[in-house]
Amino acid sequence: MKGCGRSPARSITRWLAGFLRGQLLVCITLALWCGIGLSLIGLDFGFLIGLTGGLLSFIPYVGSMVALVAALGVAIVQGWPNWSLFLMALAIVGSGQFLEGYVLGPKLVGGSVGLHTVWLMFALVAFGALFGFTGLLIAVPVAAVIRVLARHLLSLYLASPLYRGRSGEGPRADAATRSDLSTLRRK
Repeated sequence: MKGCGRSPARSITRWLAGFLRGQLLVCITLALWCGIGLSLIGLDFGFLIGLTGGLLSFIPYVGSMVALVAALGVAIVQGWPNWSLFLMALAIVGSGQFLEGYVLGPKLVGGSVGLHTVWLMFALVAFGALFGFTGLLIAVPVAAVIRVLARHLLSLYLASPLYRGRSGEGPRADAATRSDLSTLRRK
């Protein structure tokens, strides 16, 4: 069982790297979405606001709040007394957050970590309820680690004598099991 200790660690490393790659893709996509969108509607510093908000979206709620407050603040000052620029900026940042929460996050982050979307949402809700803001930061990586460890422990259990039902008879039990398996194969 030399390799058993390394297998879960390698799997955890692979899943955490997948999480970081997925989260980075979400941040870049959101930064480009908001930056280009805010620039296209003519918002001063729109690309900078979108880029900053998108890159800060690695931290839940922080990136979206920075982008929303900055974009709406600039839109009010730039477009006063007309509210059309304000509403367009709100639509762009809001649609970016919708895309992040319902499309990009579950598909890119959940898919790269190997968690089903339902488990990903459950982890976010559970860790958020238990640990607040910190729980939201650690929910997906911890859920990925729990998944890897649970699969590893299950495979160890399925390979153990406890599961297989061997009662300590040693090699004779193995020989009996092999003969039973060969009998089953012939049938």
